[in-house]
Amino acid sequence: MSGERVCVIVNPAAGRGRGARMIPEIKARFGEEGVTDVRATSAKGDERAIARAAIADGFTTLVVVGGDGTTANVANAIMNAGADTRLAAMPAGTGNDFAKVLGTADADVRTLARLATGPSDTRVDVGRVENVFFLNSCGFGFDVAVLEEIAHTHWLRGSSIYLYAALRQLWSYRGFEVSIRSRGSLVASDFHMLLVIANAAYFGGMFTIAPDASVTDGRLDAVSILDVPAARRIALLGAATRGTHLRYPECQTRRAKSFDVSFAAPPMFETDGELHRAANSSVHVISCPLALRVVAPTLHSSC
Repeated sequence: MSGERVCVIVNPAAGRGRGARMIPEIKARFGEEGVTDVRATSAKGDERAIARAAIADGFTTLVVVGGDGTTANVANAIMNAGADTRLAAMPAGTGNDFAKVLGTADADVRTLARLATGPSDTRVDVGRVENVFFLNSCGFGFDVAVLEEIAHTHWLRGSSIYLYAALRQLWSYRGFEVSIRSRGSLVASDFHMLLVIANAAYFGGMFTIAPDASVTDGRLDAVSILDVPAARRIALLGAATRGTHLRYPECQTRRAKSFDVSFAAPPMFETDGELHRAANSSVHVISCPLALRVVAPTLHSSC
């Protein structure tokens, strides 16, 4: 075993109970590598407090078993602690976009245990909006409506729930006005369906929203999808699952170290699937270059 001290944080509710079903194998496989500290959440958001306690206890690698929300909450605990704690993502949630980026989305438990206890010093960028850090992206508009729809959908599991909720909102969602500023240049206010400021390529479990985004270039990709009629939205949504939506004239992309986005009122926004209300009508989003140490056997080629 390397010099890393490893703690596993499991969200039993992830993936509609998949996290709980994984616990026996997690204990067995990590135990084979000398890791015996497996801590489970008992309520939404518990992972932040568990991560803070694990950092205080001297653990240097935290393995997160859950979805993007759980993983991002642990990353926020690491960033706020100012610790050089390493993060590993074991997919168990509805969306597992960050595990795709790190190359661990298809790894089995035994492989993850070996990777987590082995040496590595790979680092990736982290985004920040207001006082919230994000791994994949932050979004405004349509995706917020989709997450609110998901919260009321209990009969679907897996990434298909994102597509279902998106299709439901395609017909009823009303767009929003926003202006975007970067590097001193101001883009005139436009009526948007969706604005995503991406650190990585993937979004919502099924979409390649920023196909050219990199988690190691110190920059963010702002992807604007202007508001269009419902029938056109279907075409754009389908293209986004393949990463080909940027060919459409209604899609615009900009790359910069930071963005200032201004709305008529403080907006709702999401980071890695977690909803927030902005404190002000103008929101600052910035890249924190190579700020997080991760377990990443291969960073995905598009990232």
